[in-house]
Amino acid sequence: MRILIVEDDPHTATFIAKGLTEDGHTVDQADNGRDGLFLATTETYNAIILDRMLPAVDGLTVLRTLRGAGNATPVLVLTALGDVDHRVEGLRAGADDYLVKPFAYAELSARIDSLLRRRQSSSVETTELRVGDLELNLLTREARRAGKTIELQPREFRLLEYLMRQAERVVTRTMLLEAVWDYHFDPQTNVIDVHISRLRQKIDRGHPKPLLHTVRGAGYRLGVRE
Repeated sequence: MRILIVEDDPHTATFIAKGLTEDGHTVDQADNGRDGLFLATTETYNAIILDRMLPAVDGLTVLRTLRGAGNATPVLVLTALGDVDHRVEGLRAGADDYLVKPFAYAELSARIDSLLRRRQSSSVETTELRVGDLELNLLTREARRAGKTIELQPREFRLLEYLMRQAERVVTRTMLLEAVWDYHFDPQTNVIDVHISRLRQKIDRGHPKPLLHTVRGAGYRLGVRE
């Protein structure tokens, strides 16, 4: 799972990030509310750990902005303000859970796991993805465009599934490396370029309108828009 930590105390942020990474999660960090809000609205996360007292933009403002924009990512608020009124204020601002500092990592981990389970159980399982006339069946693992079957290798299937789940959004090389290859660093190879090229040939060749686009200097986008 991919988790965003927005925490201005470097010791606390490092402590949490180390534990989450050891638990197998991918972690991004921001040390102020402005950068945290930017990441939360431009990237996709399974959960957000949000400190309440942050520089630039405070945590509750970040939270209210996310909820106002329709972002339903589960948020665990961290704070040193532990009285009932502060907890109620945080929950009413849109927090899914509230943890008072100081805390044990085991409790934070358990709360994050609970949020993730709750999110998964409440979401409707998607079995088919569609972008334009491109279809991907996740149960039969079949891909079709305009009714014609596309033969995909396992890695190509994972790549196409990720691009379709992010349809019309620009995805970076880093995002693809983490989601499709499970790399948390850039190994400086052309593996992405090779697979994108092969995938483009399979899904776009013979069709008047391409779906897989290269966004110069940014990454790639799968969608019907030019």
